[in-house]
Amino acid sequence: MITPPYLKKGDKISVVAPAGKITAEAIKPALDLFHQWGLEVELGKNIFKTCNQFAGTDEERIADLQYALNDTSVKLIICARGGYGTMRIIDKLDFKTFCKYPKWIAGFSDITVLHSHINKNFGVETLHSVMPGSFHKNADATETLRKALFNFPLSHSVSVNPLNRIGKTEAELTGGNLSLLYALNASCSAIDTNGKILFIEDINEYLYHIDRMMLNLKRSGMLNNLAGLIVGGMTEMKDSPTPFGKTAEEIIREAVDEHNYPVCFNFPAGHIEKNLALVFGRKARFVVTGSEVTVGF
Repeated sequence: MITPPYLKKGDKISVVAPAGKITAEAIKPALDLFHQWGLEVELGKNIFKTCNQFAGTDEERIADLQYALNDTSVKLIICARGGYGTMRIIDKLDFKTFCKYPKWIAGFSDITVLHSHINKNFGVETLHSVMPGSFHKNADATETLRKALFNFPLSHSVSVNPLNRIGKTEAELTGGNLSLLYALNASCSAIDTNGKILFIEDINEYLYHIDRMMLNLKRSGMLNNLAGLIVGGMTEMKDSPTPFGKTAEEIIREAVDEHNYPVCFNFPAGHIEKNLALVFGRKARFVVTGSEVTVGF
């Protein structure tokens, strides 16, 4: 995997909105923090436009992201928020200049589409991280983004969960939002999980949807040869009038019960306030013991 150049003071970054609509007020705290980090911030021309739930039309969102991809002076493209919409534009983007001059792409949730497509097709590392629309929620999360971008050591230690499976491994990290991984499966943007540590998270899904998506990953072989599984926030899960009978974590653990790789639950990343940065495409050290879980790069 290719590591894009790390950031330094004076570098230019671009904030774009490839999915849901966003307001200037929502991202102001992030812009102020970027300036404190010594960065020059450029906003996408169409970033505050709206088209129903989207940040402008498909064409407007493509234009902003394509401009940032082509601008070789931009060292980071960070997505303002997730929502839905990146899958609608991914096949119309041209990554030729990006491949010649790689840069960091950062975000999570719907931005899983970019992570998956770029990691799979171009072999460039990306950052699963907090986005400007939610910078105000947790200082620890934004600090891990800064560390990742400016090449400081990045390591996370978290408490254990009864459903964890003990073990240790060192392998490339991949993954993202479960619903998006499910939607991308069998497409040219689908990730290769063979021999890798898979990270998944999700929000606001029915429990039977979680079961269906995990069965899809299982039946398509995506869970067979993992080096490990990290389960982030399974946030605001919903149940049907007739209860499903298992939690999201129990559903996921059942899907991988036949394997013996390390597994951890409730890792602080995803749709939670403390959304710690993870480097997709990079080899990670993943250790699950009876007293602690550590993930380091």
